[in-house]
Amino acid sequence: MLKVPCLVLDHDDTTVNSTATVHYPAFVEYMEKNRPEGMLTLEEYFRYNFDPGVIGMFREICGLTEGQMQEEEVFWAQYVANHVPKAYPGIREILEEQKRRGGKICVVSHSFGRYILRDYRENGLPEPDLVFGWESPPEKRKPSPWSLEEIMKTFGFRREELLVVDDLKPGYDMARAAGVPFAAAGWANDIEQIETFMRRNCGVYLKTVEELRRFLFDE
Repeated sequence: MLKVPCLVLDHDDTTVNSTATVHYPAFVEYMEKNRPEGMLTLEEYFRYNFDPGVIGMFREICGLTEGQMQEEEVFWAQYVANHVPKAYPGIREILEEQKRRGGKICVVSHSFGRYILRDYRENGLPEPDLVFGWESPPEKRKPSPWSLEEIMKTFGFRREELLVVDDLKPGYDMARAAGVPFAAAGWANDIEQIETFMRRNCGVYLKTVEELRRFLFDE
């Protein structure tokens, strides 16, 4: 009997260590060439990506125009195409156990689906059953609950049979909007503002990958 029949994972900084090793370096390279006055530190990048989210961060905090945002997205996609982040130690074993017990694994992310699947392959992770990435229409991306509704419709799950695991507020907002349980992934950073919000608002806060394993599988 699985505690969580359907595990719905974020990708960046939940499954793979990608902000510090891929996304932030891409951001720095783009900003240095195009808008150095909008540069952020890595901690600021984490904080603003948490709230107001990636679009708000670029538009409101970094001051990018719509044209620059489109340019940055192209630059970012090209950078990501050539840089594969590593999965966090212990994630592979969790996903393998979820599959072994007959559970589903879905991914809802702001990364492109093709790169999510590549990262799973390159890290030796079991292939997800469904992936919803950045290629989804903007109005259907996180924090919209659309992807969770699609997962439930596809597999016939009830809301309580899903668990969203995400390190950022858009994932929390998505789960709350869909009435789906949420667990905060706290292993990507030690930023007090993020941890305080997640501990205060989320039903479950997991500081390490091992805590996620115990939460899912320990009797």
